[in-house]
Parts: sequence; structure tokens; C-alpha cells
Amino acid sequence: MEIKSLANTNFDTLFGAFEQAFVDYELQLDKSEHIAMLKRRGFNPALSFAAFDRGKIVSFTCNGIGDFYGMPTAYDTGTGTLKDYRGQGLATQIFEYSIPYLKHAGINEYLLEVLQHNTSAVSVYSKIGFEVSREFYYFRAEVKQIGSQIKSIDPTFTMQFIDFNEYSSIMSDFWDFKPSWQNSVESINRSLEGSVCIGVFADSKLVGYGAFEPISGDVTQIAVGKQHRRMGIGSLLFQKMIEVNKHNSIKILNTDITCNSMTAFLRSKNIEPMGKQFEMVKKL
Repeated sequence: MEIKSLANTNFDTLFGAFEQAFVDYELQLDKSEHIAMLKRRGFNPALSFAAFDRGKIVSFTCNGIGDFYGMPTAYDTGTGTLKDYRGQGLATQIFEYSIPYLKHAGINEYLLEVLQHNTSAVSVYSKIGFEVSREFYYFRAEVKQIGSQIKSIDPTFTMQFIDFNEYSSIMSDFWDFKPSWQNSVESINRSLEGSVCIGVFADSKLVGYGAFEPISGDVTQIAVGKQHRRMGIGSLLFQKMIEVNKHNSIKILNTDITCNSMTAFLRSKNIEPMGKQFEMVKKL
């Protein structure tokens, strides 16, 4: 068994290991979705690591590298172990192997999300020093089951596709919680060519927006200014996302469970939480 960087591993090899490790996972990704996911999350092969058994990947951690609200951070964008190799502590060994390399690269913290019902993984992360920072819901619904009723909209509102970065400096004023790593402004900027951003305006002023990835059906951000809520703007944005969606489902991952307004909005669209995740962080 050898642990080493993924710097010289081709994507098809990594994707094959990913498929085997997550064969029983609730949300399955095809190859194009996996490529898009890794790009958006800042995947850095040189700072990602795997255990190889006679040249075959049997356990791996794909790390995204970037800035998370002012902190140089490594983000676990996917840790998996093939079924026949589980219970050997390989994920922990890979993690311990990676720390000196991450520190040398100037990383100050390690961030991850884990399904709450995956109690064995939560236990492992806790034992190696990760602490829960937030709790998230994750949502997924087939497009055909989503409610489409839209309130009557004030005709003074206009909707159009916008340049995300033209308005990103004011978007945080609309937030009820800070987006997670994969939904952050930095992550959206990594994959702008695969994203669309829709804005709603009142007298040329942005009052609501949605950032969306049509190939995967991921709603990365959706928010309405506090003074313009309950006017149907969020529903209008959501309906437009469905129109441009190229996937058979819509996914909204990592909404803060304390944000009752977001949960209520999605439930009004017939979208119920599929489960919960912990966001966990370890200082390096």
C-alpha cells in the first residue's frame, strides 16, 4: 500500500474510483457532473492524496484549495474508500499524510461536510480534531414534482440574465447565512462558463438574484433583498431556473438549518429536505 499525491493520476482513473466508492451514495453523479463539481470546488490534484494498492486507487481524498471568508482553506471535496478496503483506517492515514503538505502550502484550516446519518464518518472526523461549525439541510426534487405557482408580480419589476461579478459586491446584503464552500462567490467564479445568473430589478436596482448550474441542476445561490420579500420575486427566479435547467432534478445543497425562510420557501415549491449535513472544520 502506498499513499501519494493525485498530481499524476488521470481523471478517468479517479472517476472510476469515485464511482466504486460512492456506488451506494444517495446523490449519483455522471462524469460530466463530476468534472463540473471538482472544478467548482477548486480541486487541486497536487494537494489531494490517495492510497494505492498495486497501482489501484483504493481510498482517496480530493481537496479543493482556496480562500474561505478570509482564511486559506483546504476543502474535502470527496473522501471515499472502496468497499473491500473499508475498516482499515485508510482515510485517516491519508488525512495524516496530507497535513504537512497542506501546511507547507500555507493552508490554515481544513473544511468538510458530512452526512449526519453517516455516524462512522462523523466519529472519525471528530477523533482527528474536526469540530462542527454549522448544520445544513440538503434538498433535491424531480422537476416534475416542483410547484410552479407564481404570485402576481408588480409590473415595475424586471428580470434578466446578469454578469455575476458585476453585482457580487452587493449580493451579500441579501443573505440570511453565508454560503458554504461549494456555493461561495469564489466557487461560482471557478465555473462561470457553466453557470447562469438571473437578476430581478426595481427601477434599475437589483432586488433579488439566483445563481444556477444548468448541467447539474444545482442552485448555488438564491436571495431576495429583505425589503422585497413576499412579493413573488423568489418564485419568479426559481421558475426561470427550472426553464433553463438541463437536468431532470433541482438540487439545493447546504442551506443553514437555522434559516427558516429558506426552508419555508423550498417547501412551498414542494421540495422537502432529504437529510442533514454537518459542516466541520479543523485548524491546522
